[in-house]
Amino acid sequence: MSDVLSQSEIDNLLASLNSGELDMDQIQENDEKQIKDYDFKRPTKFSKEHLRTLEIIYEHYGRLVSNELQVYLRKTVQVTVASSETTTFSEFTNALSNPVILGIINFHPLVGNIIMEISPNIGFAMIDRMLGGAGQPLEKTREFSEIEMTILQKLMVVCMQLMSEPWKNVCEINPMMERIETNAQFAQIIAPSDMIAIVSLNLKIGDTEGLMNVCLPFFTLEDVMDMLNTKYWYSTLQKDDKTDYEDQIESLIKRVDVPVKAVLGRSQVSVNDFLNIAVGDIIRLDTRVDSDMNIYVGNIRKFTALPGSSKDKYAVRVTSVLREEEE
Repeated sequence: MSDVLSQSEIDNLLASLNSGELDMDQIQENDEKQIKDYDFKRPTKFSKEHLRTLEIIYEHYGRLVSNELQVYLRKTVQVTVASSETTTFSEFTNALSNPVILGIINFHPLVGNIIMEISPNIGFAMIDRMLGGAGQPLEKTREFSEIEMTILQKLMVVCMQLMSEPWKNVCEINPMMERIETNAQFAQIIAPSDMIAIVSLNLKIGDTEGLMNVCLPFFTLEDVMDMLNTKYWYSTLQKDDKTDYEDQIESLIKRVDVPVKAVLGRSQVSVNDFLNIAVGDIIRLDTRVDSDMNIYVGNIRKFTALPGSSKDKYAVRVTSVLREEEE
């Protein structure tokens, strides 16, 4: 409530108006308030600061996904944040293609679910790569088979589990994949008019490029909205990052398959002799039966061994390890 003017203040104000010291139009302009339009159908629940913090979270998430998927797909994977925006859930679902890959994720301990959407061309490229192909998408999109959905579910669970680390500065989450849908009509996790934040990640597998969208409802993030700002974010980060990544890198390297071959010996034969080789023929090698054979890891000679058998299978017994200077 504004202060009440005294009689002397009123007299001084009238005298200033009569003398021309004050302009009535100027007083009215100063009193006018700037009115901003507000759309009640699309309430602004996510600020630019919130979206920027979500981008920081998923920039970290993108680096983890690119490293992890390379282990499974054995191909170069690049994941970068393309954009972030806020919209209604109905606008998000109406823009989805058919078929679509939607992972419904329980964002425990936060209330409700989030959605992870992967474009179909990326989905088919990952399936092709997992089944031994070059990682190329289909020329014409079709429905996914049950076997293909099983493969996709495994990869999406891997991507989902990586969300825990980027979110730990906001809260400790334990995401769990509830189901995967290929039809947007069966993924109604909130009301159509509810607001959501969408973080779009650009996913590139070899030459195939597509989007991975993460749909984050305001209803789910409401309890941690105060923590989604860069000031809080950077205050929780340690000045000196003392994280030891040696164990993590070692665990990733342990999953990589490398070819190991045992060479009994070498021999040179003519093309004619090679074409006429039959069962029972003897090929003379350049090594003795009682001499050590070379074991190669990739194309590098790393061990020597003696040939033998184990449970009706051919085997070798390593006799020495070759150091770098001995190779």
